[in-house]
Amino acid sequence: MDLRLRKLIPICLLVFPLSSLAVAADIDGARFVVPTSEDVAGHSQADWSRAWWQWAGSFQRFDSPVADKTGARCQLKQSGAVWFLAGTYGTRRTIRTCTIPAGKYLFFPLINYVVTPSYTGSLTCEYAMQEARRMTDGVSSLVLDLDAKTISNLETRRLATSGCFDLAALAGGGVAPSAGDGYYIMLRPLARGTHTLNFGGILPGMSQAVTYTLHVE
Repeated sequence: MDLRLRKLIPICLLVFPLSSLAVAADIDGARFVVPTSEDVAGHSQADWSRAWWQWAGSFQRFDSPVADKTGARCQLKQSGAVWFLAGTYGTRRTIRTCTIPAGKYLFFPLINYVVTPSYTGSLTCEYAMQEARRMTDGVSSLVLDLDAKTISNLETRRLATSGCFDLAALAGGGVAPSAGDGYYIMLRPLARGTHTLNFGGILPGMSQAVTYTLHVE
């Protein structure tokens, strides 16, 4: 059977030169990164990766925070202890400004991929998970830079969704089985004030680069 696979968010080209990023020791920045083994608000980070996809999948493409060029939509459908930051569609570097309440964890993908059923074909959960894993293999670059501190050891940040899920669960349902895989960051709440966050990654079939100016209030 010819299974048509849709990637919801092709995530984006690192067009900022790596040499332009701060190369300072990452001790200060790394203390904000939650280990992947640590639960947040009662949920594993694999569960948060599924929740991120369902958040992203709850929007029409044209009004999605993923399509947002400025950050004006960053507060849409946010709730609870964890706020999501969006990746991008396409391969151009995206620069956004976002105001975030103090005390919120931040969760976002360096680079990620989702496999969903096609409009006309069928898809098993096992095959969706295999394809998501295969499409996320072969990462050649991962970047995380917080307040002029470059954070390393990002290869350990890979998470697969635990089982399959309905991508459109928050928008009426019907996009299942879906499966995701990728490299994600969970940041501890940042201090009040202004912070600069750069992140991205490169896979054989996609790439991403995003800069956020975050105002924590």
